[in-house]
Amino acid sequence: MENNLKKVDIIFEIDDKCTPLDVVVKTLKRPADEIILDLIDSGLKGRGGAGFPTGLKWKFARNEDSDVKYVICNADEGEPGTFKDREILDRVPEKIFTGMAICGYVVGAKEGYIYLRGEYNFLLKPLTKKLEEYNLFLKKNNIDFNIYLKSGSGAYVCGEESALFESMEGKRGEPRNKPPYPTVAGYNSKPTVINNVETLVYTTMICRIGPEKFRELGTKDSRGSKVFSVSGDTPVPGIYELELGMPLHEFVNEFGDGDVKAVQVGGASGHCVPRKKFNDTIIGFEGIPTGGSMMIFNSSRSMYNVLHDYLEFFAEESCGQCTPCRVGCQQLLKGIEAVKKGERSPAYLDDLKKLTGTMKIAAKCGLGQSVGNPFNSIIDNFREEIIY
Repeated sequence: MENNLKKVDIIFEIDDKCTPLDVVVKTLKRPADEIILDLIDSGLKGRGGAGFPTGLKWKFARNEDSDVKYVICNADEGEPGTFKDREILDRVPEKIFTGMAICGYVVGAKEGYIYLRGEYNFLLKPLTKKLEEYNLFLKKNNIDFNIYLKSGSGAYVCGEESALFESMEGKRGEPRNKPPYPTVAGYNSKPTVINNVETLVYTTMICRIGPEKFRELGTKDSRGSKVFSVSGDTPVPGIYELELGMPLHEFVNEFGDGDVKAVQVGGASGHCVPRKKFNDTIIGFEGIPTGGSMMIFNSSRSMYNVLHDYLEFFAEESCGQCTPCRVGCQQLLKGIEAVKKGERSPAYLDDLKKLTGTMKIAAKCGLGQSVGNPFNSIIDNFREEIIY
């Protein structure tokens, strides 16, 4: 089968003639409204998976009337199967810093924070050194913006933006009610722009190459490229930057081992796509969006075991604040165990699917709301492996 998969190199590209330091100095000479218009024109959407337009987020924060505002980089890469941000932080951190500095200028913030996943504390020392050098550069160029590092403690739920704010403020990492949204009341209840690592790098690159160049990649609904973490039953695991909007069958042709029966798109909280749907599935916002994780499973894998592992993870990582998530995750796990043992009839799986619908509506944050994604997609497509 023909493969038109387009690999690109924007994130990790190194250009000595136009460094991130050059980009920040040049960009901050432009009117803030022009920068926002460029981001909107580029079509850049958040690369964490939710896909909110980056330019609009910055615009909302800019329009808030407050003496204090913040810029936060969400580097709490806790989604199982995702390991791209670690490489970005290690290899091109200045691109992240520059995206934050540009955002600070646009929205009127003087402080930025990188919230680093607890398991990535081995990056603290080299990041701190590079950050000190970058802050000194900003000061020498009369740019009133400072970036600081904060380390989390490894809680999956703190990847949710409001739980991240709670953690940064020294509280237990639990999601807040919305509204208000972060651009109105985020960190310390002040207007806050929070973007993930990859999104901030793309803002830097858009300011460098222009929105038209960025828009040449991807599709109408999914502009640009994205970094994917490829793992599982693949002969070439690793990190790859690919054009968005690709059909899943092209991805499988490139990275599969010839016996791929399913791809988990978007990590544990994403969707499991079976072989029969590879041709009809688009990886992008018009199909299945993803924060970057692409886990490949071949015919040797038990999808019951895969789903069981996911549900154990969710039950463990639920913060317990809301009943739908706290109890729901446990009941889903116990439910598939009971069906597997024959203690419940196969029809009970349909009752569990109804439970995921309740969780999607009633759970307080994305953790409980997204459990139904892997559950329903695996139950619908691999029911026989759950029953027998």
